[in-house]
Amino acid sequence: MARRHPAAASPAGEVPLRRPFHGRRHGRRLRAGQQSLLGDLLPRLAVTLPPGGRLDPAALFAPPDDGQGRPLWLEIGFGAGEHLAWQAGANPEVGLLGAEVFVNGIAQLLRRIDADGLDNVRIFQDDARDLLTALPEASIGRAFVLFPDPWPKARHQKRRLIQPDALDHMARVMTDGAELRLATDDLAYARWMLEVLVAHPDFSWLAEGPDDWRQRPEDWPPTRYQAKAEAAGRSPVYLRFARSARPR
Repeated sequence: MARRHPAAASPAGEVPLRRPFHGRRHGRRLRAGQQSLLGDLLPRLAVTLPPGGRLDPAALFAPPDDGQGRPLWLEIGFGAGEHLAWQAGANPEVGLLGAEVFVNGIAQLLRRIDADGLDNVRIFQDDARDLLTALPEASIGRAFVLFPDPWPKARHQKRRLIQPDALDHMARVMTDGAELRLATDDLAYARWMLEVLVAHPDFSWLAEGPDDWRQRPEDWPPTRYQAKAEAAGRSPVYLRFARSARPR
């Protein structure tokens, strides 16, 4: 059953129901080491949204050695965390913010953070749409949505993450020229993504030829989900869009 949260009071004083969340939060029983990381490491990395206010991304990370603010990248639904951890290790000057509700995946990311000594990752353990609402405008320099649930049944397609209203929120928080990267192994969802994004006025498709969506870029590491899709004979589609410049 979908979980509903109480939201801020309406002008009439009533407390409306917030949007439902669809998706798994728990999988197999966690091992003792994973439980320990959830209890000890996660509280130090967890992002808590201020009630009724805007999140300050600069407060999430210590400034880099040059004293300048860190660029902030966002991954929505990081799964087991392979991609997010790789990007954090390859880009130590960037702050990586990951949103995921699946506890088992969070535990796997924590294991990678602990093993690799990563200090530039923060985790939001709830609905990414709430995080997008709290982030300030033009605060995200790159965003990733990789292999989201395609919700293939027609009656469930409204649950898909890539929707016009979600892209409105993404466009608001992304800086001009920021890159949005998406991947899916479901061709119907790939067509959906293209239709919605190409029609959106704030995003431009960066592809110049077929290889741009058939080949994974070098700075886009493989994941187990990608390998699983390819082993099953499904060819992933890799999409890159840029956030258009805001009117002056």
